[in-house]
Amino acid sequence: MRRSVGSAVTTAALAVSLLTAGCGTTGTAPSADTGADDTSPVTITFWHAFTSERETAAVDQALALFHQKYPYITVRTVKGQTDDKINQAIRGGTGPDVAASFNAGNVGGWCSSGAFLDLAPNLAADHVDLTQIPPAAQSYTAYQGKRCTMPWLADTFGLYYNKKLFAEAGIADPPRTMAELAEDARKLTTFNPDGSIRTAGFMPYFGGYEMLTEHLVPSWGGRWLTDDGRSNTAADPAFAAALTWQKNLVDWFGADKLKTFKAGLAAEQSAQNAFETGNLAMMVDGEWRTAFIKGDGADIDYGTAPMPAADGKPELYGAGYVGGNVMGIPKGTAHPGAAWKLLKFLTTDTQALVTLANQVGNVPTTLPALASPDLELARDPKFQPFLDVFKNPHSTTTPASPDGGAYVTNFEPFAEKWQDGQVGDLAAGLRELDRQNDAALRLGQ
Repeated sequence: MRRSVGSAVTTAALAVSLLTAGCGTTGTAPSADTGADDTSPVTITFWHAFTSERETAAVDQALALFHQKYPYITVRTVKGQTDDKINQAIRGGTGPDVAASFNAGNVGGWCSSGAFLDLAPNLAADHVDLTQIPPAAQSYTAYQGKRCTMPWLADTFGLYYNKKLFAEAGIADPPRTMAELAEDARKLTTFNPDGSIRTAGFMPYFGGYEMLTEHLVPSWGGRWLTDDGRSNTAADPAFAAALTWQKNLVDWFGADKLKTFKAGLAAEQSAQNAFETGNLAMMVDGEWRTAFIKGDGADIDYGTAPMPAADGKPELYGAGYVGGNVMGIPKGTAHPGAAWKLLKFLTTDTQALVTLANQVGNVPTTLPALASPDLELARDPKFQPFLDVFKNPHSTTTPASPDGGAYVTNFEPFAEKWQDGQVGDLAAGLRELDRQNDAALRLGQ
């Protein structure tokens, strides 16, 4: 399961703006409806975005466990549902009872508009312990203290490296600092006779597979938004430091050469992925790549590790970027009690989470599930770093915003101009970017 955060956020910004325009909150404090004493037979609908046979079969296994516990609740699932479809159904009054999304970028809009129900009363009534969910996952599933979604498996990013190419270059271990990453990237890069890139030691050019700004700035501990929800890219020195590191490595390769190399990359999800074919020696990617490499039968001896930390910030080594799936109850459900039982079960039941994680290849989102002896992924040394990154208290995310994460969307074209040498004054550019982001954030409120 692969989630391209950058493209997802772009879609989210539009979807949320349309949804927020058509939804409003009543101002009435919500009350709990956990369906605790209701055992009446009922059928509820559950929409999710999974499409592959392997993934949908895993969801069905988790739902079978739910039906064992609640035999009077029948769940009718609809796969392959996008956020646009969910939003359209909510606006039309035909939304599902429970909806799951790959894209946490919509959470701010769903929570602020009332499109998804506030889960706080039910969480309190059923004594759900949110401390069993790591801080980063708590952050991307709530907005300004309002929790309208729960995390349902996570995507965690780290470094993949080709052990064979490392050995040939005389590199013993994966880099732990960004200076070491740049040095190793230069050692691992080879060129064709015409000067074009044959094997890239690392892909520093934004837009090459999962090389996105949100996956890079955690190495410097960057915070996208201030506590009061304002854009923070100019005030936080992490962003200028990350971009400066990235541009120095782009310049070493040559931006034009990287553009050509990027244009020749095979589809990210294909068996010809450049890392799997040995044309990319290191890359940032999510935990799901381990399942893809296995499924593709790729002939590659590789290892995984946390992304390196910025020089001078050793405490950040072991942390990284965390995102993931979210699940909520759209407004208008006719069966809020049964819907809550399903949402609570799928997002907090250890057996359900472990069953799904083992089959899908994502990180389970509660500490008990991470510690479960049944979590087969924990026995895979290539997967373990992602479990550790998810639990690390320094791991960060792109926090929810009412505009669907437009602050990330706006950063992308700026970063692209920067890497191509079209930004003369980085500090001034970041200040202007903050101004644009704050304007978008105000419009989204």
